[in-house]
Amino acid sequence: MQTDQQLDSSFEPVRVAPRRGSPARYFLLALLVIAIDQLSKYLVHSSATLTSGGEIHLLGNWFKLHYTTNPGMAFGVELPPPYGKLLLTAFRLAAVSGLSYYIVYLWRHRAASGFIACMGLILGGAVGNLIDSIFYGIIYHNAPAGSPTPWFFGQVIDMLYADIYEGFLPAAWPLIGGKYVSLWPIFNVADSSIFIGVALILLFQGKFFKQEQAAAATNVEPAERG
Repeated sequence: MQTDQQLDSSFEPVRVAPRRGSPARYFLLALLVIAIDQLSKYLVHSSATLTSGGEIHLLGNWFKLHYTTNPGMAFGVELPPPYGKLLLTAFRLAAVSGLSYYIVYLWRHRAASGFIACMGLILGGAVGNLIDSIFYGIIYHNAPAGSPTPWFFGQVIDMLYADIYEGFLPAAWPLIGGKYVSLWPIFNVADSSIFIGVALILLFQGKFFKQEQAAAATNVEPAERG
């Protein structure tokens, strides 16, 4: 029969051993995404061919560079003007702050490095588009007409054009047959980074969380008693 001391010991909480180093490399990954994103936007904005309505073909007619601006969210979704843009920018600021905190939290709690790297990709993409919203109305003078101020009303620059399909779907297809569709997303490096980060999390979530559980199981120590 167990004594009270043995029972207390068996229910003693455990504490994950502190992780060495710092989460700086994940923020450096986000910074790399931001740098590539902003450089690509500067280059396409500086291209006379693209800004005059021309296109640069990368993979035939399927994938090309095409300059456009997006005042809202992904796929051109906009919130009601004039203050919908401010609300969107505020949301992006909150998301960036939350992601930054979450990366530090994950690192401290020994989450899988691959999972934290994915969050770094998402953070970099979020900051990249946030920069456009805050500053591009001043830097590139692309705030929509009638904006109360160029600050926080900048439009996101998109340039990666995937011309997948445009036309009528076969009539024999259930539910969607015979409908006209246009599948030609236009996005940027920041959008791509967010998509890749989310896709990798969905593809490898089982592996990521198994690694996290294994790390926690092999790196614990008894909590200090009061």
